[in-house]
Amino acid sequence: MSKRDLKKYLTELNKQQLEEQVLELYEKFSAVKTYYDFVFNPKEDTLLKECKIKISNEYFPQKTSGKPRKPKMRRSVAQKYIKHFILLGVDPFVIGDVMLYSVEIAQTFSAERLVKPESFFKSMLSSFEQAIKFMIANGILEEFKSRIISINDETRQQNWFNKEEFNAIIERFEY
Repeated sequence: MSKRDLKKYLTELNKQQLEEQVLELYEKFSAVKTYYDFVFNPKEDTLLKECKIKISNEYFPQKTSGKPRKPKMRRSVAQKYIKHFILLGVDPFVIGDVMLYSVEIAQTFSAERLVKPESFFKSMLSSFEQAIKFMIANGILEEFKSRIISINDETRQQNWFNKEEFNAIIERFEY
């Protein structure tokens, strides 16, 4: 069904029928429920806190049953939250914060432990570039300037093999 067909169908329904359809969607589909729960009660601070805890647990997992857990270092966890926040329409400042936080926590981890896989560094570069592009698109780059510079400086301090690529991203956007 096209969007035009859907609009035509919806205009043919009366108010009560529309309400019934929306309620049915709310009950049947968790994505619709999540969306309406957020729209009517946008607890962005709570979402942000929960998100940051999940991301940091990827690098610094909590002990379970007295046994230390191995860090998974999955970029996908942060990406999933970012995509979810964008779909919900969360404030771009919150999304930008999460984007940079995911790189910062990875840098904190790599400062404490030796990270060998090049894929780790490449994925952090991708995250960094995605964050910069998002911030430019939303006109919020200037507000995150100090954190962006700190991330770039940290790649140099830790001597990441792709530190020049991080620097090139900043230079490309004339930062």
